Amino acid sequence: MDEFSFIRSIQPKFYRQSSVIKGISDDAAVIRPVDGDFVTAVDTMVEGVHFTRETMEPEHIGWRVLAANLSDLAAMGSTPRFYMVSITVPRCWSEKELQSVYRGMKQLADKYAVDLIGGDTVAGKELSLTVTVIGSVAKDKARYRSHAQSGDLLFVTGTLGDSRGGLEYLLSGQAACSKAHDYLIRRHRTPEPRITTASSLSSLQRIALNDVSDGIASEANEIAEASQVEVIINHEAVPYSEALSTCYPDHYQAWMLSGGEDFELLGTVPEKDWPTVEKTAESAGVRVTKIGYVQNMRSPSPCVWLDKDGRRERLAASGYTHLKEEGE
Repeated sequence: MDEFSFIRSIQPKFYRQSSVIKGISDDAAVIRPVDGDFVTAVDTMVEGVHFTRETMEPEHIGWRVLAANLSDLAAMGSTPRFYMVSITVPRCWSEKELQSVYRGMKQLADKYAVDLIGGDTVAGKELSLTVTVIGSVAKDKARYRSHAQSGDLLFVTGTLGDSRGGLEYLLSGQAACSKAHDYLIRRHRTPEPRITTASSLSSLQRIALNDVSDGIASEANEIAEASQVEVIINHEAVPYSEALSTCYPDHYQAWMLSGGEDFELLGTVPEKDWPTVEKTAESAGVRVTKIGYVQNMRSPSPCVWLDKDGRRERLAASGYTHLKEEGE
């Protein structure tokens, strides 16, 4: 199949967003602005760096790269509207496999009425997917990491470390042998971005959000730095699944802090608004847990403290970092 035939094969039959004037089939897409602000994010997944065929089926690759982007929009309080895909295709990938990658993206996009409106296709040495997403949010209602203030409660959705556990099991090369393993594998391959929960909190005057892509040790430090505050995490309150602690009793406590790629939401909110967060999460069918609080800086620089077994220790950002030199 040549490039143009492939593009025609992935072109949507219709667009659900009324603001799309021209999607795939011309030199560029045309979107008619709506009231409010546009929010955009981009993410790239490269074969051999972010995934392998041993741990991901083609559909999972598509789902996961779009999920990572949609999670970024959720952290901004934005409703996703459109996405574009730039794909680098090696000769060893078949047309059927590529169609499956796009099918995985479409399966997730359909859940949130997100339209594919363009992209690019080129040949290369390894499969690489770059997805750009565009969302909308009411004017001046985007949520920033810099919105945390002293006295806020710290919370997180879902459970943490599951994706890391799923990856560990997939790398072992074993077939799933229990419901717990199946659960962890699903959490790694097909994570659910918390879009509904985040957008439903639009009534709150102030809330800071960050998506858990690198682990809460990293995300909490990003909030502390952006807001110039200190964040205190109660180790005993950090939520983890029974599946993770059962399958990996020696690792789950480390992974729930820095496992990453769970694509949950870490946030801070004034204490008076906590009941709204709880009610919103319950309506969306999402678990939410209060795990700490925010205080003014008492150290020379913003930081995160972990309260554990009656002791307080500084929690450094941890997890995988791109472009980091070996040994750093």
